[in-house]
Amino acid sequence: MFTPLDPKTIHPPFAPYSHGAAVPAGQRLVFCSGQLGIAADGTIPPDCAGQARLCFANVAAILAEAGLGLADIVRINAYVTAREHLADYMAVRNSLFAAPFPASTLMLVSGFARPEFVVEIEAVAAGPA
Repeated sequence: MFTPLDPKTIHPPFAPYSHGAAVPAGQRLVFCSGQLGIAADGTIPPDCAGQARLCFANVAAILAEAGLGLADIVRINAYVTAREHLADYMAVRNSLFAAPFPASTLMLVSGFARPEFVVEIEAVAAGPA
């Protein structure tokens, strides 16, 4: 578990996320590389929401290898290729997380290694050592 950091002296988050996340001493950190919306069989959904769901499923699989889950995520960095993907990405993210919300950043980028990818998600999780 982590402690969300949302000082009352700054503007509140624009969506369900925390401005910061404090991880207690003794917790193990797991860093996930950016995950793309590609299934194990190589298929890629044509839409941002489908790709975002796969990104988070891939992150969940990585975390499971370490005995953790999505609820252990303390930080998300997400990248989308166009403003029209923001709402779909956020809807998927918001459906997967509950308070306390992880710290989160969402950025627009010009593209990824292959043009069919529209979202990439990386995460940091913390759990028992």
